[in-house]
Amino acid sequence: MKNYRKTSLMVLIISMLIARYSIAGDSWWEKGLDILTAPSTSTTNTTKVPATADIGKAFKEALSIGSENVVKQLGKVDGFNADPAIHIPLPAELDTAKKMLNKIGMSSMVDDLELKINRAAETATPKAKDLFLQSISEMTFDDVKAIYAGPQDSATKYFKSKMSPSLKEEMAPIVEKSLSEVGAVQAYDNVLGQYKTLPFVPDVKADLNNHVVEKGIDGIFYYLAKEEAAIRKDPVRQTTGLLKQVFGAK
Repeated sequence: MKNYRKTSLMVLIISMLIARYSIAGDSWWEKGLDILTAPSTSTTNTTKVPATADIGKAFKEALSIGSENVVKQLGKVDGFNADPAIHIPLPAELDTAKKMLNKIGMSSMVDDLELKINRAAETATPKAKDLFLQSISEMTFDDVKAIYAGPQDSATKYFKSKMSPSLKEEMAPIVEKSLSEVGAVQAYDNVLGQYKTLPFVPDVKADLNNHVVEKGIDGIFYYLAKEEAAIRKDPVRQTTGLLKQVFGAK
């Protein structure tokens, strides 16, 4: 009976500690939201509360760091190629050519092309960094409030609406250059050249440049949404002074 009471007491204490720290961990977001959405009034309260401007600035800083993390992660060798979630496959238009060449033992030629279009995306991704930072700097206070109060991917949706046209425009020439530099254009010509030697095959053609741009942007926003969710859960993990000051206070 004594052992049962001891066990019950330990379970109760552990449960209370878990609840306490869970509440402490979650409260920062609610606290920030209350400050951002509260009417602007003067107060004599001496409690140390982050200023509205600091909340907005800290959130934008967290988004900047998150964006840089995504670009750094994807803009390196195998950032796209070795990641099943965002690996860029060959364009659907080349499915027929891929199947036919695989049948005659030319799969290595197709695999080489697929590798090189992923390399092109990895080379072009760092160009997105400045566009993210510019978009964040242009956020208004109302933008920050709406994003802060919105669902977990609000910032990602904001970036998509503001950046997608510019990102495509900026990345297109970079991708085009990258496709040439990494040998994807030559690999594409080799694949089609070999495919056309086969009898009675339909004509195929694909826009590699547009395909890599579209899939590359999809990959960037895929991980940006994950980074945003992590920021909302625990922005202090970014460990900058302002984030600790605003969100680290108990």
